Parts: sequence; structure tokens; C-alpha cells
Amino acid sequence: MHPYRSHTCAGLTAANAGETVRLSGWVHRVRDHGGLLFIDLRDHYGVTQVLADPDSPVFAEVEKVRSEWCIRIDGVVKKRDPELVNPKIPTGEIEVFIRDMEVLGAADELPLMVFGDQEYPEETRLRYRYLDLRREAMQEKMALRSDVVASIRRRMWDIGFREYQTPIITASSPEGARDFLVPSRLHRGRFYALPQAPQIFKQLLMVSGFDRYFQIAPCFRDEDPRADRSPTDFYQLDMEMSFVEQEDVFATIQPVIQGVFEEFGGGHKVDAVWPRIAYRDAMLWYGTDKPDLRNPIKMEVVSEHFRGSGFAIFAKLLEQDGTEIRAIPAQGGGSRKFCDRMNAYAQKEGLPGMGYIFWRERDRDQSAMQRFLDGEEFRGAYLGDKPLSEAQATALAEEFFAREEDSAGQRIIDALKLGDGERAEFLRQAYFSDHEAAGPLAKNIGPERTEAIRRQLGLGKGDAAFFLGGRPDSFEGVAGRARNVIGEELGLTETDRFAFAWVVDFPMYEKDPETGAVDFSHNPFSMPQGGLMALEGDPLEVLGFQYDLACNGYEIVSGAIRNHKPEIMHRAFEVAGYPPGEVEARFPGLSTAFRYGAPPHGGCAAGIDRIVMLLADEANIREVILFPMNQRAEDLMMGAPSEPSGEQLRELGLRVLPRED
Repeated sequence: MHPYRSHTCAGLTAANAGETVRLSGWVHRVRDHGGLLFIDLRDHYGVTQVLADPDSPVFAEVEKVRSEWCIRIDGVVKKRDPELVNPKIPTGEIEVFIRDMEVLGAADELPLMVFGDQEYPEETRLRYRYLDLRREAMQEKMALRSDVVASIRRRMWDIGFREYQTPIITASSPEGARDFLVPSRLHRGRFYALPQAPQIFKQLLMVSGFDRYFQIAPCFRDEDPRADRSPTDFYQLDMEMSFVEQEDVFATIQPVIQGVFEEFGGGHKVDAVWPRIAYRDAMLWYGTDKPDLRNPIKMEVVSEHFRGSGFAIFAKLLEQDGTEIRAIPAQGGGSRKFCDRMNAYAQKEGLPGMGYIFWRERDRDQSAMQRFLDGEEFRGAYLGDKPLSEAQATALAEEFFAREEDSAGQRIIDALKLGDGERAEFLRQAYFSDHEAAGPLAKNIGPERTEAIRRQLGLGKGDAAFFLGGRPDSFEGVAGRARNVIGEELGLTETDRFAFAWVVDFPMYEKDPETGAVDFSHNPFSMPQGGLMALEGDPLEVLGFQYDLACNGYEIVSGAIRNHKPEIMHRAFEVAGYPPGEVEARFPGLSTAFRYGAPPHGGCAAGIDRIVMLLADEANIREVILFPMNQRAEDLMMGAPSEPSGEQLRELGLRVLPRED
């Protein structure tokens, strides 16, 4: 028999009854039933119930074991009585009577329990990650990650890609984040860098004639941590293709990503149609370039309804260049309590608040005017199958309103006199329909403007709209987050769906609001749309062949058609304010290679960690990484970052300066 096991802890069934077996694993739980000791023995594959009665030759030793001891047992498999069968586990029909036991590894008092669903501080979980990873949920998530990576590899090979490995130690390259620098022992005072991505190397592979490349690549970036981003390193599916356009990249990567989500998505709907949304529209409609399309809410510009209105804050704001008012429609949000809660949310996010309007049932007094507007005469004139003539309707209205002193009624009469039935109906809806606008904004701008807003947004009774104003870049982020909160709280966001969207037409450049300097807004290696000619105009109007794939509010893929022409690359950097020769200085290998027949090429990179995070239904990326850093970029388990020894520093020719607080 094998020295440690004949079966795994998920491998025994009723068919093994009567056999002598050997199992090894961890003591998941111990139960003492009055002289009968039950142990749930666990390994990576499952759990088997083993037990020792007083007749067992090792009963006294079994009494000593505690949770998370690693043990080996020999025993005889027996069927459980029918009423004791546990259908929840594969081994639920049997149990093993212990006849011999060996302690392979005793455990000290545990800082966290593996058995059960207790919550522990993240710092404790990361410090003792090897214990945390023993928990069933963590085992499942890490197995999921491994299976996803294996599936991606198979899919890439199946469509004609080969995997190539690129260097880990390389030169520093400005790609949008801080490098991790590595000092050189052989070349004192000079540094290598860990690659932020295999970006330059994969482009060099295309120049080298490798038509289709992919790699499950580690990437290293010294970034501030977020819930969806590791502060040090991450993995991505990196791919590149020669002789392609943007549509070729989309058509190649979609079946891979879609297939992975269908395979591991737990039965959730996976969108097969991925819309293309221009960056400018994504920011307008969703307040973000990674929109969550499970939420149907689209923001709209409603500036004209507030220009010159009685709401002075917005009216004066719109007198400034570059400002606008946007509305977030909220179907089902038409209560003052909900509106006040969302206003408080905006204040918590750093804005003065969000204005709002909500529509409710009108308290109608059934005046003569109201009776007329509800009556068959008016509805027959403009809404019925057999309308009255214009003259008849006007005369009828004048006769009715002659007895009423009401400016709204007079406006309707005026519209009827002009033969403008559409305007008359609009006014009727604004003043006398079965719904009315409420809230401070509605009182300030009046019924006609609120009715125009309601119609534009397609809202009705029981609905609401929230408003933010100013320069878009000052409120878009909050507006986008508010849109998400509104969709979730009102039950508008689908929770059983993976919704994808390509965000395209990213601007190549952006202007620093403080200095006015122009710099790259995204990947500096992207080909500008329009080529060299596009770079001769306004830099802020130049769009790149740059694209991201969003899924459920997360960016999971980013890529571009590359700038493979030296003259365009040099000009692109000049526009961003870099002096001549900067391309050669920063990217000597790539710049030189492009002079030797570079093919047009493009590709993308998909974030493995984020994909698994979505598939595991987790909001924190650290839940799907085996050994992550904490939120301060520290490895509590390994003690990193650590202080180097004096000998190490001397060997590298380095000195650590005292920290200035």
C-alpha cells in the first residue's frame, strides 16, 4: 500500500465497503459522541467521515488529535445505516473505522478556524494565508482560477496561437504606471525594471515574423491598490497578431472570452452581442469608460430645460463655457425618501448634492377646466378617432374657459387658436394630467419645463430624475457611481448576466487642467486614426485605434492597433511634448526594429484576475489571488517589503537615505 493513501477523501463509495484503505488529510472537525470519536478528514478533493470506537487499537491516540492536525489513518470501510447517509457529499454513504493512525503534522492553536463560516479580519487572513487557503471556498476559487487559465490556453492554441515567454528583467518603459526598478550588481548605478506588461516584446515578436503570439503573462506595476487591482503584480492573457485591423482583433478574442464565461459562469446569461460604444458616449451615458450594461439607465443632457430657468444655481452655471446639466432617470424611484437618500449619497461623494424631480399622482379638484380636459369634447377634438374641426374645438374651449380665470387654460386656448394640437396636448399633460412633478427643482422651474424633462427621459408616475451640473469632468465619476447605486437599489440591474461592451475611439491626448500641457491619455503605442495627417490638427480631437472591453462595470480587456510607422510615432511623441530623439532614448529596441520592415499589427490583453473575480462573484480581487498583498502593498506572511542588509547594499553600490516625513 502507498505510504500515505490508497484513496483521496472524496474517492470512497458504498462499492468500497469491506475494504481496508489508507487516507491522509487534515482534521476538519472532531465530534465526541460519548466514547465514539468521529473525525471529518479533509483533503483537497473532499471529506470522509472516519471514526474510532474503544475497540480501536489507536483510540487513545485519536483522542489527542485536534483541528487541522495532518494525519494518516488506516481503516475498514463500512456502509452507513440508511438513516445516517449524508447525500451532500460524495462519501456520504460510508464511513471508515480507524485501525491505525500516524500524526504527520500536529498543529498549534489556530489563529483562524478552517471549519465553518467565521469572518476574520483581512490582515489575519493574509498573514496566515496558508490556513485561509485551506477553507473550502478558497480552495474552490483557486481551482476555478486554474481551470480558467487552462481553458484560455486551450482556446488560444485551438485558434492558431502559440505561447511564447518574454523577459521578466528588462528596461524601464513609460507605459502609464510606475516601474519596479531592479538595481544591477554588475553595472553599478544602473537599473533594470520589471515589465509593466510584455508590450514592447510582443510588438518585437511581430517584427520578428511570429504571426500570432499569446502568453499568460505576469505584469508588474507599482500602483495604488483598489478593490479590483493588485498594487504590485497581476496576470493577463496577452496576445498580438500581425496584418490585422481592429475588427480582426475583436473577432478573434470574443469567442475566447465569451466561451470562458459560458463555461464557468454558473448558468448566468452571457451576452453574445457586444455593442461598440464610443468613449465620448460612454462618459456621457454612463459616467465611466467601463459601463455596466446590466443597468439600463442612460444619462442624458438636459441643459436647455434649465437655461434661463427659475433654478438660479443651474441657470447661472450654464452661463459658463464648457458646463452642462445631466439627468439620471430613475424608473421606480419616485419617492421623496429615496430622492433624499440619493442626494445624501452625492454629498457623501463630495458634491454639494443632486437635484431631483419625482412624479406622483396629481391631486385633482375636478374644476370645470379639468372636466373639460378630461371630457369627450376635448379628447374627441385632438385625441379621438373622429376629431372635431379646429374651429369647433377652439370655440368649445373658449366657451369653457370664459368662465375660468386660469393662465394655464388660456395657454391651451392660445395653442388651439393657432391650430397647434400638439402644443395643446403638451400643456394639458403639464398642468392637468393625472401625474404631477414634485420636489424643490420642480417648483423652481415650473410645470412646462418639468413636463419637457419627463418626456425627454420617458418617465411617468412613480419615477424620478436626478440632476448634476458643471464641467463634465468634475461630476462624471460621481454621476456614474450614482447611476450604479440607483440601478441596484431600484432592482433595475440584472444580477444573473454578464454584459459586455467594446469601448472604442479613445482620445489620444489629454490636457492637464493646471498646466495646460498635452500628454498621452492612454497607450502611447496606439495608431492615431487618420495617421500622420490627424496629428497636424488639434491634439485633443485625435482619436486612437485604442479599445477596452467592459464587463459588468469592470475593464477586463485593453488593446490597440499599434503605431508601427517610425515617422508617425515620432510625431505622436512630439505632439505630447517630448523632444526629438525621445523615442530612440526611451524605446531604443522598438524604434530601431521598426526601421526594418515592421508589419501592421495589433492585439490586446485580458486581465486574468478580474475575469476570475467576476466568475467567482467576488468584489475584491484579493479573494482570487493565491498570495496577494494587502491594501498597503505589504506581504504580511513573507514580511515584504523588507530592509536589505548592509552587505546587499554595498554589493549593489546603494545607500538608503533617511525618510523625510
